[in-house]
Amino acid sequence: MLTPLRAVPAPADDSPTLPHNIDAEAALLGAMMIDNRLAEDVQLKLRSEHFFEPVHGEIYAAILKLVDRAMLATPVTLRPMFAEHPALAELGGPAYLAQLTEQSAALIAAKDFAAQIYDLALLRELVRVGREMVVSASDTSEDVNPHEQIQQAELALYKVAEEGEVSNSVKSFAQSATLAVQMAERAKQSGGHLSGITTGLNALNAKIGGLHRSDLIILAGRPAMGKTALATNIAFCAAERLMKDRADQIDKTSGAGVAFFSLEMSADQLATRILAEQARISSEDLRMGKINQAQFRDLVRASAALQDLPLYIDDTPGLTIAALRSRARRLKRQKGVGVVVVDYLQLLQGTSRKSNDNRVNEISEITRGLKTLAKELNVPVIALSQLSRAVEQREDKRPQLADLRESGTIEQDADIVLFVYRDEYYHAQKKPDDGTEKFEKWMERGIAIRGRAEVIVAKQRHGSTGIVDLHFEAVHTRFSDLADDAQLPERDYE
Repeated sequence: MLTPLRAVPAPADDSPTLPHNIDAEAALLGAMMIDNRLAEDVQLKLRSEHFFEPVHGEIYAAILKLVDRAMLATPVTLRPMFAEHPALAELGGPAYLAQLTEQSAALIAAKDFAAQIYDLALLRELVRVGREMVVSASDTSEDVNPHEQIQQAELALYKVAEEGEVSNSVKSFAQSATLAVQMAERAKQSGGHLSGITTGLNALNAKIGGLHRSDLIILAGRPAMGKTALATNIAFCAAERLMKDRADQIDKTSGAGVAFFSLEMSADQLATRILAEQARISSEDLRMGKINQAQFRDLVRASAALQDLPLYIDDTPGLTIAALRSRARRLKRQKGVGVVVVDYLQLLQGTSRKSNDNRVNEISEITRGLKTLAKELNVPVIALSQLSRAVEQREDKRPQLADLRESGTIEQDADIVLFVYRDEYYHAQKKPDDGTEKFEKWMERGIAIRGRAEVIVAKQRHGSTGIVDLHFEAVHTRFSDLADDAQLPERDYE
């Protein structure tokens, strides 16, 4: 009968035994040496450090090493690698390797053994994190920051929760190509324009392919251009699509749950915007109580229809980038959100609070943190950004990448940069004297551009740049696709 090696010292009497199954580890190693093909299945998730017994972890690593070299991994081929192993010598040396293969029946349940070894490793890691949290929380020195400890604890727990994803961070070309084909399939099924999460705008989907996972998307514009309205529209449409597909039991959805971090507006103000848009009521009238009974019924009906909308609003002011990342991880873990929106980037704070820190450096830290968050959670992150006043000094008010305020590494870190521009806003400020020829032209152009908006795709890693023409309803702060493909008049009017 096989006696598994137990080189790990027994815990003290007052210490709980860590979760483990030495017999499962021994059985799995024996099965792998009998049938090397098992290595292809278990190595995607199981690593040598997941073994409770250190020597078993070394044997597992040696088996994978030989298999990787296209060599047979058997007790005979492994023998030279453990000939002088001190811990193995206590059990009779390399002969222990042959003992591991005596349980041939383990071949049937090898994958189950691997799954259990992995799960027990996660439990041990959870115990370790818990102990560190206790030790850290017991430190009452002056330099201790409880809120920072909480953030570190959440990060540690998130890493344990997402342990399975970490092992898949390095993908073969075959795996990557499979993901690319799946993305192309989604785009084809959507009519040839959507490979990511929907924005709710067909013209924008056609240009950028939707919101792609792990992308940092910067949405910028001058005040009154409607960048918050566009972000809210996109967030609502993505959440609504997921809600409807869930109700229809559709598995392959282009929607997603959304975490909306509103550092500028309160949660009720944001909800008011969405409800007003859906009920087709002026948000200003709603805010001031200038609605009739029929409009109120429409509002209540819209609210009831959106009870299950997977849109989660965090309106905590003055968040640091570390706190935002911590909260986003929690929402991903608890609610399964698939999109993160931040309104807006300049209201976030860096982790350092030194007075001599440069604001540009702080913004750079924030954008890097947002990009890291996008990759870590594998979700698109939409961050709104202000533009510098340099736009107002030019005759052509259309934003450029250089206009990004306190840009730092915003342009560098972003995968997509979108600018919201409404010529109608600036056109109203150029009104000439009545009765003149210029006034007539001004009126004609005003009619032509009324309700028109542009989303300028200034940077896109996945495709070309360009301008997407949309319709904007100022009363309902709502963006939508144009009814036709008619282009704007010439843009050289002065």
